[in-house]
Amino acid sequence: MKLVAVILTFNEELHLARCIASLQGLASEVVVVDCFSTDATLDIATAHGARVIQRAWVNHAAQFNWALTQLDASTDWVLRIDADEVLTPSLVTEIERRLPEIGPEIDGVYWCRRMTFQGRLIRHGGVFPIRVLRLFRFGKGQCENRWMDEHIKVAGPTVDFAGEMIDDNLNSLTWWTEKHNKYASREAVDLLNLEYHFMPHDSVASLRGGKQAGVKRWLKEVVYARLPGGFRAFAYFFYRYVIRLGFLDGKAGTAFHFLQGFWYRYLVDAKVAEVKRFMRERDVGIQDAIQQVLGIKV
Repeated sequence: MKLVAVILTFNEELHLARCIASLQGLASEVVVVDCFSTDATLDIATAHGARVIQRAWVNHAAQFNWALTQLDASTDWVLRIDADEVLTPSLVTEIERRLPEIGPEIDGVYWCRRMTFQGRLIRHGGVFPIRVLRLFRFGKGQCENRWMDEHIKVAGPTVDFAGEMIDDNLNSLTWWTEKHNKYASREAVDLLNLEYHFMPHDSVASLRGGKQAGVKRWLKEVVYARLPGGFRAFAYFFYRYVIRLGFLDGKAGTAFHFLQGFWYRYLVDAKVAEVKRFMRERDVGIQDAIQQVLGIKV
């Protein structure tokens, strides 16, 4: 059985060695798909036995789906993992034990993902753990064609594993806020597409089957997206921090829930409003407005 792990990178020297080490004994091959890093990422990847390929960046979905076309035909399973994530030893053991027993009708595997923020594991707020599909049969899965919050989708049945992966980013808060500013622009594009339909809508949103990712996406697209901009950011933060007890995560948790649950989502709404205002004032179409305001060509 050949399991290939795919890691997308750009300047990930802080995390890459740790990520690859967590795959030791599990992955038959590690493929690092790099966007022309300027730090030691490529040296680290090579030193740890990974195969490195490079491609200019468009978005996560385009990069990952291109990576799938670069894998050998002998590949049986594909594992998607970010450079700042690690598989826990219990999950590695579970994959090694259960994966060979899975029947050919199964296309994908779900497990839990947790996240740390400023060194603290986030346990409250109803955010984590979230069940994600990160392991799938080669040729049976691909990434949603979205600009933000993309998931792997498969057509066939899936199974659930009990183990967990951990997202533990070691960069500074300044780096985190700069990254989320860019994320906000990309999420604004997806929200605008729900209203203006300027590109195909590719989504795992579904209430059928009870899968967490599908249900959360349905709530986001059908309920959250229809609420007034700005207000919905506050309502979401209140739900997470008060109703779902996010305040129990301590000082680091308060910063996380406020920044990720309110500031980030309010920033998305502000960018959506800015694009619409640009359209009215300049009398231009939605795609031109997005490129001029957000710097994204769609």
